[in-house]
Amino acid sequence: MRVMGIDPGLRNMGWGIIDMDGPRLRHVANGVVHSVADGSKADLAARLSLLFQGLNRVIAQYRPEAAAVEQTFVNKDATGTLKLGQARGIALLAPAEAGLQVGEYAPNAVKKTVVGVGHAGKEQVQHMVRVQLPGVKFETADAADALAIAICHAHHLQGRVMRVAASNRGTI
Repeated sequence: MRVMGIDPGLRNMGWGIIDMDGPRLRHVANGVVHSVADGSKADLAARLSLLFQGLNRVIAQYRPEAAAVEQTFVNKDATGTLKLGQARGIALLAPAEAGLQVGEYAPNAVKKTVVGVGHAGKEQVQHMVRVQLPGVKFETADAADALAIAICHAHHLQGRVMRVAASNRGTI
């Protein structure tokens, strides 16, 4: 199964694609969709449109079968939190429009799944992404975070598959 992780951001939206074959995970691609270029200031609607179009291109190119998005945390700045929430809406909408089921995970749940510690630092998360996806290269922290979200979702999907199989065997 091909899984897409999305790290919402209004300026830079990270994305990562992995393939899941049972317990094995393999890196496919990762990157960032940018809503502004060269420091220009586009209006909010235009920026959201660029994010939506960019995610749609990634989905069309890599054809994931499942997607996951990190939940938004609340900032001290209410305006910034609201704008991030709108970008997160785009991160949920693009895969949903492509017919994908979309999982949502809190940042601490992603860290706990990938690192084993819910309050791990970015460096620890990036290290464990490299361990779980040997040979992976990512240019930005946003892409690394998106891969971590995809890994988290893959592990949760594996758990569901195992529970269904056990249920079908009558062991649950």
